[in-house]
Amino acid sequence: MPVIETPPAQPAPQRVDLRKYAWLSIVAALLTIALKVGAWWITGSVGLLSDAAESIVNLVAAIVALVALTVAARPPDKNHHFGHSKAEYFSAATEGLMIFLAASVILVTATLRFLNPQPLEELGIGLLISVAASVLNGVVGVALLRAGRQHRSLTLTADGRHLLTDVWTSVGVIVGVGLVWLTSWDRLDSLVAFAVGLNILFTGWKLITESTAGLMDVSLPKADNDLLRARLGELSSDDVIFHAFRTRESGSRQFMEVHMLVPGDWSVKKGHDLSEDVADAMREIIPELRVLVHLEPIEDPRSYEDMDL
Repeated sequence: MPVIETPPAQPAPQRVDLRKYAWLSIVAALLTIALKVGAWWITGSVGLLSDAAESIVNLVAAIVALVALTVAARPPDKNHHFGHSKAEYFSAATEGLMIFLAASVILVTATLRFLNPQPLEELGIGLLISVAASVLNGVVGVALLRAGRQHRSLTLTADGRHLLTDVWTSVGVIVGVGLVWLTSWDRLDSLVAFAVGLNILFTGWKLITESTAGLMDVSLPKADNDLLRARLGELSSDDVIFHAFRTRESGSRQFMEVHMLVPGDWSVKKGHDLSEDVADAMREIIPELRVLVHLEPIEDPRSYEDMDL
C-alpha cells in the first residue's frame, strides 16, 4: 500500500457569494448606457449608437447573470441531488443570444445609415464621453474576468469577456468616429458600426459554444487533467492500479471519478482509508474538486471490463 502524505484536515472552504460581482456589472452597465446614449444624442453618430446598444445588452446580461448565480448558489435538494451549478450555463447562453439580437439591430441600422448618410455634430464632446465609458467598462471587465477565473465561474468569465470585447468595440468606434471628424466622410461612421456588429456576432457565437460544451459535461482543462493523472501515477504500485479516470465541469464546480483496483483480501477499512487519501491528494491540486473513488478487486477480470473509460 503506497504511503500518502496529506496535510492536516482543514475546514471546508466557504463558497464566495459571487452575486456581488453581478451587481457591480449591473451598476457599470447603467452608467455606461447613460454615457454612451448621451454621446450618441449629442453627435448623432450611428457608430456611437451601436456602442450604446451593446451596453444595453451588457445590462440584460448582468441581470441574467445575477439570477443565474443566485440559482447556482442553492444547495442540493430532493429534486437536484448534485446542486444547481449548471444554471450558470443558461446565463452564458442567454447572453450569447442577446448579443446576436443587438448585433442584428446594429447591422440593420448601419446599413440604413450608409444608404442615407447624415452629418455628425459635436464629435469632440461625444468622443470624450465614450472614452470615459470605455475606461469604466475596462476596469469592471478585468475585475469580473479575474473573479471568474479565481472561482471558476463561467457566468463571471463570460460577462468579463463581454465587457472587454465592448471596450475594444468602443476603441474601434472612437477611432472610426474620430476619422469621420478629420475626413468629413460620413459613410465611414456606418462602416465602423457595421464592423462593430460583426465583432459582436463573433462574441455571441463563442459564448453559446462555451455554454453548450458545459451542458454536455465537458471535461476539465487538459492541464488540470494531466496534473491529476500524474499524481495518480505517483500513487500507483503493484497493489494499487487506477483506471477509468474521468472529469467534468458543472458551472463553478468540478468533479472527478476514478476506479482503484486493490487486492481482494484487503479489509473494507483499508481500502476506504486509501480511497480517502487519494481524494485528499487530488484536492491538493484542485481544492474544491469532488472526487469519487470506486474500489475494485485487482484479481477479478470484471474489474478490467471498463478500462476504455
